[in-house]
Amino acid sequence: MSAASRDPLTRGQDLAPELLQTLQRFIDEAVIPAEDLKLAHDHAAQAAVVARLQGQALALGLGSPRRAVTDGGLGLSWEACCDYLEQAGRSFLGPAVLQCAPPTQPDVYALDVLATPSQRRAYLDPLKAGTRKSCFAMTEPAPGAGSDPRMLKTEARQEGGQWVINGHKWFITGAHQADFAIVVARTDDGVSWFLVDADTPGFEIVRDVPTMEPFDMGGHAEIRLTNCRVGADALVGEAGKGLDHAQLRLEGARLFHCMRFIGLASRAMHLAQRHVQQRESHGARLAEHQMVQALVADAHIQLFAARVMTREVARQLDRGESIRHSSSMAKVFVSEAVYQVADSAVQICGALGVSEDLPLSMILRMLRPFRIYDGASEVHRSAIAKRAFRHDLRP
Repeated sequence: MSAASRDPLTRGQDLAPELLQTLQRFIDEAVIPAEDLKLAHDHAAQAAVVARLQGQALALGLGSPRRAVTDGGLGLSWEACCDYLEQAGRSFLGPAVLQCAPPTQPDVYALDVLATPSQRRAYLDPLKAGTRKSCFAMTEPAPGAGSDPRMLKTEARQEGGQWVINGHKWFITGAHQADFAIVVARTDDGVSWFLVDADTPGFEIVRDVPTMEPFDMGGHAEIRLTNCRVGADALVGEAGKGLDHAQLRLEGARLFHCMRFIGLASRAMHLAQRHVQQRESHGARLAEHQMVQALVADAHIQLFAARVMTREVARQLDRGESIRHSSSMAKVFVSEAVYQVADSAVQICGALGVSEDLPLSMILRMLRPFRIYDGASEVHRSAIAKRAFRHDLRP
């Protein structure tokens, strides 16, 4: 059975035009104006703003897009999420405000499929309700798991009816705000997942690893697990199936990243377009110069292609099909396209583009890591080619 076919919300609902219009106005009139570029690295200040805006969003009927209606969400189809998340993604704060930001969104998606009834009550239900936060702890310092998860060094052994976990993780998104972690560790059966509360003895956040991203709520932490003991019921899904579980989580996560970042890149180019229609150089508005026109045209072409590709993969998920191959292709193309669009927006605006008087340089910094996160472009290209050779796929 494919990962998508086990998704309890595989098809979901369409997005009503009125709700999309409400969302667009909310992002334009409430969320973007609440962005304070001077506080881009102040996690506490951002969290306070997000909490305030979440209440406003819920009052407008703007809930978590993939969460079931019975759980207080919108229960949208994957295809409908394309429009919803693009609008949310136009703001640095939008995904968190609308409860569709990583790592919570992909963690909910995976646990909805894998969690036992007791795990649902203790972890998944509070995660959906927003009363608990999660992080996904897989990446490790060298020589541990990075782009190759088979290099996993963290170990979990059974002892006296418990699991004892030892390992070293880093670049764990959202760990500073997380109440619990999904820890990926090697067992006798193979790679497995474990739910570990952040206050468990032996679970230590060493530091926040500084990165280039602004508005990086929750940071990217370095974590050590030293004789960290959890109960037998902490095992998520089936022992030894951790890599399959990770693929289930990553497929949706990659697609949601594509949707959100298309919105952010679109905002960048829209700001640049407005600038060149007002700024003059060499006796004409910048918008009248063909070199500028070419950059704008290429941006529209790239975003159009990115939207079409993302929507097609979303439709495949709605049909319950495996998206391993297509999501890899979409992730590579979209991650490179949105960065190029933002880079062109900075170039068009010149010195203003690299300043922080406009958010363009911050948008560029937000988009650049997507070519690394959830699988580097080079790793995806290798996997795409190997599948093409192995299955004699037609391009």
